[in-house]
Amino acid sequence: MLLENKNAIIYGAGGAIGGAVARAFAGDGAAVFLAGRTIAPVRAAAEDISARGGTADAARVDALDEQAVEQHVADVVRQAGRIDILFNAIGMEDVQGTALLDISLDDFAQPVMTATKTQFLTARAVARQMVRQGSGVIMSMTAEPTPAANLGGFMAACATVEALWRSLACELGPHGIRLVIVRSAGSPETPAVQEVTKLHAAVGGVTMDEYQADRGSGTMLRRLPAVAEVANAATLLASDRASAMTAAIANVTCGAFFDL
Repeated sequence: MLLENKNAIIYGAGGAIGGAVARAFAGDGAAVFLAGRTIAPVRAAAEDISARGGTADAARVDALDEQAVEQHVADVVRQAGRIDILFNAIGMEDVQGTALLDISLDDFAQPVMTATKTQFLTARAVARQMVRQGSGVIMSMTAEPTPAANLGGFMAACATVEALWRSLACELGPHGIRLVIVRSAGSPETPAVQEVTKLHAAVGGVTMDEYQADRGSGTMLRRLPAVAEVANAATLLASDRASAMTAAIANVTCGAFFDL
């Protein structure tokens, strides 16, 4: 198994992607510590993993709360002894469907500020522990950078996360810590993507199915990535099989764009 004897924290584990990554990590041998702002879906994911024979713990943690994040990381270290992997699937609270010329400053800035705070606080807390042990993998997610209208501050937030990960990779590399971004084109079966799809379809005057079909037809594989595919890619990237990869952005978009 790729992640045998590894301990992984997944923030945003109550969401579709976070839950799928947690299940994939556990299925490949990791003990997973799931956290999110709303405890019910986090606990449900942990119970599902435990029922399948995996090791999972659930906690309510608001990733915007510095003290809560620090306490949770300390609790995991106290319980498990070390943290080998961090995967962030934290929502950015982005406001989409409005042109930049019409969007308010607060709505534009909201995902940028949310992403900056949550990604920094969680990565910093875990990295401090990983530095002591001399190894670890810190991961997050962003979206493919194809230009599009009415995205609000979402793409700015994604760019911010990617820039932060590059900076962290420079500083943490000498301590044996890798930084990896999973860049997706959006999995159409997730509630978050479906909600955004409704907004953009309405703006474009088409149905949800037409909008999704158009997005999928523009990729090289003529479809969008499934949740399981994103989770499987994350598992490989978190494993020692990807030990030479850092400051890396993995293209998990079914070819929505090509790497330069």
